[in-house]
Amino acid sequence: MRVGLFGGSFNPAHEGHAHVAETALHRLNLDKVIWLVSPQNPLKSSAETRPLAERLAGARRHARGNAMIVSDAETRLGSQYTIDTLRVLRARYPGVKFVWVMGADSLATFHRWRGWTQIMREVPVAVISRPWAALKSRTSPAARRFAHARKPASAAATLPDATAPAWVYLTGPLNFASSTAMRERLNKAT
Repeated sequence: MRVGLFGGSFNPAHEGHAHVAETALHRLNLDKVIWLVSPQNPLKSSAETRPLAERLAGARRHARGNAMIVSDAETRLGSQYTIDTLRVLRARYPGVKFVWVMGADSLATFHRWRGWTQIMREVPVAVISRPWAALKSRTSPAARRFAHARKPASAAATLPDATAPAWVYLTGPLNFASSTAMRERLNKAT
């Protein structure tokens, strides 16, 4: 089985998240994409993070089709960091070919994640283009550090079979939805 792991706060979930997940599903030829709704992103303020139940419900509204699964696995595992989640899932499901899925906006700040170099060495990574993030993501510390492991977009369907480190940057139609912009509009309205 080929499974994309799409982690995030989803604070709130929006069409841009659905676009990233659906692009990964189709371009990587995945069987499933699991939306891992983080209990609390350690790089973001807990004061601005909506309750987990609300974020899970929002993700479920946007994760369309049987191939999309929304999960609170990180909460149930007691995992705060992606690297820990990946290691537990790989140990529990050794026959599954996991790929970490992220938007290009996340790649731009990926070097701030705990264990980011280990994540790149743990599983292949798929980066999906996002508005206003192309330059920052492609010149980010992670992109530069792992430039040797970047695969061409034409090889995306083979990424789940690749040995990490391996990553691909996928471009295509952009979806301009943004959690940050949505939160700002809600704050102005209240």
